[in-house]
Amino acid sequence: MVRYVEPVFRPPSEAHSLLIQATVGCSYNKCTFCGSNLLKQFYVRPVDEVKEDILMARKIYGPWVRRVFLLDANALCMDTGDLLEILELLNAVFPRLERVGVYACAQDALRKRPDELSELREAGLKIVYLGVESGDDVVLRRVRKGVNAKQTIKACKRLMDAGITLSVTIILGLGGRERWREHAEGTANVLNEIDPPFIGALTLMLVPGTQLYREAEEGLFQPQTVQGVLKEMEVLVKELELSDCIFRSNHASNYLPIGGTLPQDKEEILKVIRLALNGEVSLRPERLRAL
Repeated sequence: MVRYVEPVFRPPSEAHSLLIQATVGCSYNKCTFCGSNLLKQFYVRPVDEVKEDILMARKIYGPWVRRVFLLDANALCMDTGDLLEILELLNAVFPRLERVGVYACAQDALRKRPDELSELREAGLKIVYLGVESGDDVVLRRVRKGVNAKQTIKACKRLMDAGITLSVTIILGLGGRERWREHAEGTANVLNEIDPPFIGALTLMLVPGTQLYREAEEGLFQPQTVQGVLKEMEVLVKELELSDCIFRSNHASNYLPIGGTLPQDKEEILKVIRLALNGEVSLRPERLRAL
């Protein structure tokens, strides 16, 4: 069997991809809101172990695999040579392979030279999922993201300049009630600067054991209301000026799953959000939200 250190997380769009564990946990692991890797000590798996899993997957699935996602939270942090070795084997055993994807932190992209990223792209790393989360430097500092808005923009552009498809995520509600507007407008500004082909919106969920959860318990952070989250989404979408971007809020954490292509579907998306604000559209119940 292919080995995993659970729980594992992958983007919704990688639901039908072969998952291969290249790293365990998150190399940064300081964000106050993130509970994904609370139970995991970060380490990079030996390349030989990763190769064993790839060969096992070949025996199980044959040559038919078209997409692979390399776990865990930010496999782009791996040594470029090791990643290239893994990509080479994937291409060799899966001749129909169309793309390989990874999660990444902005720091990972900034640590890679442009020529390294181009080499990874040529070897089959076609898509990177990067958490922008917020474009407001105050919010980014409070949640200990480790980068500011300017650095995030630089990291994203470096990936795109290398020819890698970029899918970014943002987190509605991350500014709480206090900085909701700064969070929404700042995030829109950053996204406009990046102009990514894909944006995925999530909604903040307070995870027991995280620092942000404790801050909420102590009254230091006021979580956004459902109406507030919808208002944030309205402001965000209204301020977005993108050339050609698929925008979705289909993640299970969201109250309102919507999607479309910007800019052409902008008014239709705003219409649905405003209907939801007026109580004319059903929302996902709290009990059905999940990370």
